[in-house]
Amino acid sequence: MSDSAYARAGVDTSRADSAIHGLVDVLRTIDTGKPSRSVLRSGHYAAVIDLNGIGLALSTDGVGTKVIVAEQLGRYDTVGIDCVAMNVNDLVCVGAEPIALLDYIAVEDADPEVLRQIGVGLKEGAEQAGVEIPGGELAQLPELIRGHPSPRGFDLAASSFGVVALDAVLTGDAIQPGDAVIGLASNGLHSNGYTLARRALPDLGEELGSATVGDELLRPTAIYVRAALELLRADGIDVHGLAHITGDGFLNLPRLSGSVGWSIDSPLPVPPLCELIAERASVPPEDMWETFNMGCGFCCVVPAAQAPAATELLGRHHEAKVIGSVTAEAGLVELPFAGLAGRRGEGFRRA
Repeated sequence: MSDSAYARAGVDTSRADSAIHGLVDVLRTIDTGKPSRSVLRSGHYAAVIDLNGIGLALSTDGVGTKVIVAEQLGRYDTVGIDCVAMNVNDLVCVGAEPIALLDYIAVEDADPEVLRQIGVGLKEGAEQAGVEIPGGELAQLPELIRGHPSPRGFDLAASSFGVVALDAVLTGDAIQPGDAVIGLASNGLHSNGYTLARRALPDLGEELGSATVGDELLRPTAIYVRAALELLRADGIDVHGLAHITGDGFLNLPRLSGSVGWSIDSPLPVPPLCELIAERASVPPEDMWETFNMGCGFCCVVPAAQAPAATELLGRHHEAKVIGSVTAEAGLVELPFAGLAGRRGEGFRRA
């Protein structure tokens, strides 16, 4: 078992990575009796299926233990935004335009008002992303789902679908040393690291300036779809890669390409909430930068000469700046400002 702060809080990401490899190794052996339609390697942000010459992009994700905060506060009208965001932000990373999403809601008790509020968030997220929600599934599982407190328990997840021309799929193969990495600001913790965050900040009513801990923890995940699609369609800008920065932080970047490295030397400002979590739970920098987005929710990789134009375009939607560059150190992610370096699956270590 890992000795990270996140593992001690109950989520051992290194063990989970190993377990996922075991699962994927089995799934790779599926024999449908016909050639595979998969276009991308396993491990990218979304899958792409060749649907008779059209790329059908697929992703699935949930909100995680952020739903516990919603249960404790009795506020359910924002987690739907998180559910949409966690899906469509992955989908657009392969160059796809998200078109639809199907939600899955498992509940301890089918309370009409709770479901209405969840629907409010799903509607808001769908409109921000420009997707439809043509259907979904509600499961009543009182023996499986237990709330905080009971009977408020629920889980929220979804699958999303998009389209992309097969010759426009962002595979990451175009990324090369010297490319610029542009960071887009997050809107708080988004939907990762909540098991650790809730341990560090158990009093949801604690005041933090003009907001409470609960308010800060329920800030919805930013949706980057409109900014990313505008960048992909812009004349004179070659998008080499897009990355959704979620759990594992900047160690998500090697998912784009295993043949290059990454140096993030001028990060976006770290949210005060992250600094408070680190202080209250005595979390070292290497664990913080591996667990949380630390102020950067999305990255765009473009040629260095095109970075000013790309940053200006993205800045119309979100706070954006060049935060680093691509290096020739295959698989290595360096954070020189923090004295850290790491590889995906190994975590950050003191450089």
